[in-house]
Amino acid sequence: MDEKHSVLLSKLTQEHKLEIVHAASDYAETLIFSREVARPGLQFTGFYEYHDPLRALLYGKQENTYLLQLDDSARERSIEELMRRRPCALIACHGIRPLQEMLTMAKRYDVNLLATPMATSEYMARLITSLHVHLAPRQTIHGVLVDVYGEGVLITGDSGIGKSETALELIKRGHRLIADDAVEIRQISAETLVGQSPPLIRHYMEFRGIGVVNARDIYGVGAVKASQSIHLVVNLEIWDPNKTYTRLGTEEEFTEILEVPLPSIMVPVRPGRNLAVIVELAAMNNRQKKLGYNAARALEKRHDEMIDSGGFQPEWI
Repeated sequence: MDEKHSVLLSKLTQEHKLEIVHAASDYAETLIFSREVARPGLQFTGFYEYHDPLRALLYGKQENTYLLQLDDSARERSIEELMRRRPCALIACHGIRPLQEMLTMAKRYDVNLLATPMATSEYMARLITSLHVHLAPRQTIHGVLVDVYGEGVLITGDSGIGKSETALELIKRGHRLIADDAVEIRQISAETLVGQSPPLIRHYMEFRGIGVVNARDIYGVGAVKASQSIHLVVNLEIWDPNKTYTRLGTEEEFTEILEVPLPSIMVPVRPGRNLAVIVELAAMNNRQKKLGYNAARALEKRHDEMIDSGGFQPEWI
């Protein structure tokens, strides 16, 4: 969780279609490490107590109007004070053309100066969302991720237990594959995990005895998906006749990934069980629980009410 991630400023520039007003000498290597962004309004007034040069700075009409109201020397000092601290990027929003003093100081102190036609608040929201994805804590685990009725189901279990075969059957039943064998998981918010496949093996599946196949080429683009939020973990294990498995499901279990608890179930595997149908059922049941209905607890409540009312009688009586 302490691992620091970064994203190239050039990648964000291309992704967000930013205009390069001035590229610093290290523009191509400039990395963004902070998921936080800021507006330099206070900095332009001379307050630098919490200034962080690792944050991208966005300014718009408000900051630009303030600078225009200053006399020439004060405006130049205000801009120079910011630029000499070398922020990783300064982005002008609302289609504002950076002032001449801004461009001059950007060149003098070798600062990346960019521009976007988007409104400041709109672009700030977009940039923060993008940074949370690029810089999210992440973990790669062995498993299969599928989209089943809109539910992201992460299938885990020992090698050779049938994860890929289950995913293949789900694809044939109209569901979509996100990742097979290795799942890259990112925590994009306090409660949200998103999984995707490593680029090298995206859309590929491995089957012992057959080898590697491309699910998109065989089943079409509708059979695959780039990424998916994870809602449920299904762990497959070999059926153990000496083990007691849950039958009612009143007790919920969770699996922690990147310190985020995810609902999970254990599915015992033995010949004759249709795992794809079971995973489908698990996904629909999990969806019902999120909507507020738990079948196991509803049955338990009904049972208790019948006992309390004295009306519990076998049907044959």
